[in-house]
Amino acid sequence: MNPQEADTLGSLMTEATAQLKQAGCDTARLDARILLAAACDIDASRIMAWPEDVVTAGHAQAFRQMIERRSAREPVARILGQRDFWRHRFKVTTDTLDPRPDSETLVEWAIELAADLTQPDLIDFGTGTGCLLLSVLGDVPGATGVGVDISAGAVECAVENAVALGLNQRSQFVVSDWDCDLDAQTKAAGFDIMLSNPPYIAQSEMAGLAPEVRDFDPFNALSDGADGLTAYRKLARIAGQLVRSAGWVIFEIGQGQEEAVHHLLAQQGFGNIQYRRDLGGIIRCVGGQKRG
Repeated sequence: MNPQEADTLGSLMTEATAQLKQAGCDTARLDARILLAAACDIDASRIMAWPEDVVTAGHAQAFRQMIERRSAREPVARILGQRDFWRHRFKVTTDTLDPRPDSETLVEWAIELAADLTQPDLIDFGTGTGCLLLSVLGDVPGATGVGVDISAGAVECAVENAVALGLNQRSQFVVSDWDCDLDAQTKAAGFDIMLSNPPYIAQSEMAGLAPEVRDFDPFNALSDGADGLTAYRKLARIAGQLVRSAGWVIFEIGQGQEEAVHHLLAQQGFGNIQYRRDLGGIIRCVGGQKRG
């Protein structure tokens, strides 16, 4: 992009949208508007209302730097360092998965289950930003929860999000390779609801992912490097041990994985197995209830 003598909101939008379209960004104009609003610290509605407003040289430079990053297919959320998810805004770092709207299907299901219980205890494996667990706790005032991640950086991010949302008194985050480093007391107490959005993309599918995902999300948060089911095999066994009688385990899954995960849960003593579809109509979640 070539700086102009007097950049305006409208001229910067035109310039950036063209550059992003050329880079293959499907939401070029929307991305440009979000980034311009952030660079100028203004509401996005102002860009359409007063496109003739002159932008300072510093703001224009910051915006162009953002557009260069987006042209390299870095996601908007990573450029801004935050993502709106469910009812909250979450910090996102290089150590965490960028939360996606499809995962709200899992949150909605967990809230339904938790709302029927008195002071439910939840555990979230592969917590990342903490967005799943914290979204549920935010909607269910009596709930408490533990978030687990193998990445210390992800756990640090989740703690920051919990503090920012005022949910740190009802949440705890632990660095652990699945359940390996959970203390004996936590394991013995068990949980009413276990949820997880584990790495479920098969190695063979990685090359076909959008650059925004393949090149910027942590590999270990996306794929097991195998058939995409490794985490479910492990988590189903963990659920058999950690979930209390009549409690639930619910997973986000990849397209077409429902039968395999259903079978894994049934093997561990879970019945009443159900599915949930995302907004695109794809079966996005599988869950089951622990038999008494």
